Amino acid sequence: NVAQPIGKLWLNALQMTLVPLVLALVVVGVNTASDAAASGRIARRAIVVFIVLLTVGALFTALAAPFVFTLFPHNPTLAAALDHAAVLPASQVAPVGWIDALVAIVPSNAIAAAAQSAMLPLVVFALFLGFAMTRLQAAQRTMLVGFFQAIADAMIVIVRWVLWAAPLGVFALILSVCARAGLGMLSALGVYVLVECLLYLCVALMMLPVAVFFGGERIGRFILALVPAQVVALSTQSSLASLPAMLESADRKLGYPEPVTALTLPMAVSLFRLTSPVQYMTSAAFIAWAYGVDLSTAQLIAGALLAVVVSLGSVGLPGQVTFIATNLPVAQAMGLPL
Repeated sequence: NVAQPIGKLWLNALQMTLVPLVLALVVVGVNTASDAAASGRIARRAIVVFIVLLTVGALFTALAAPFVFTLFPHNPTLAAALDHAAVLPASQVAPVGWIDALVAIVPSNAIAAAAQSAMLPLVVFALFLGFAMTRLQAAQRTMLVGFFQAIADAMIVIVRWVLWAAPLGVFALILSVCARAGLGMLSALGVYVLVECLLYLCVALMMLPVAVFFGGERIGRFILALVPAQVVALSTQSSLASLPAMLESADRKLGYPEPVTALTLPMAVSLFRLTSPVQYMTSAAFIAWAYGVDLSTAQLIAGALLAVVVSLGSVGLPGQVTFIATNLPVAQAMGLPL
């Protein structure tokens, strides 16, 4: 009981940056992608491929994650324990009908959507605003993009301040949850990590048929060419650090044209985070499993589409900020407790 409010205060401090941060990131992300697409036909095709594959990965996870979690025994005390750590009182989520879900996507009042932390309508407004900015004169557009970039940077500064207290805040949250749920919480975390890794592997393996059937690659040659970049990625946990190895393999082992790889691979490193939507959807599915909530088709599709937009909008976001700024909007859009 002493630790619980300390943890909630810390989580509230993180959550207060969420609405302006997500709004700014999506607006800036739309304009960044627009600039990249304007550089030529290859860049436009690459962005379309990125969005299609991200959407496929998100929808696959929306289908697979809830099913995989049902294969594990559910601890009924877990929901009660998590209630004490949630930002808002948790409740069972009523199924959302298709008509209601469709109408709710476009906000009648963007400010009200922000005040209610209604993430999906807010992101839709941010998309409209971002695309509208691409139609403005260059001076006006530059000024507005700089303004939203400054908001995002300021929110990241606040998040970094809050993260200084992360050892205390996380300790307090985990202490209060584990004290109430016991070892059930640790086993639930084990299930979460296992399912997350399993779905990462599934989505990564799904890309091999894409290379073979759509890219015309020979599977053996392609897998061997992937090894250097994968080794660097595994040891550094950085997609940016693996870029030189990717360029080297694309040139020497696969023989791709250098003008194409020099354009598309750097774009892929910054925009094409294939496992990001997988993470967001798996986290949301874990919360639903822990609470015993049956997610409707409308909730899963809304979460998957938002996961794609958020993953594209989080370009250049520091790793420490990523989890809060990306997972929370998806969970909120699906009506799940934080």
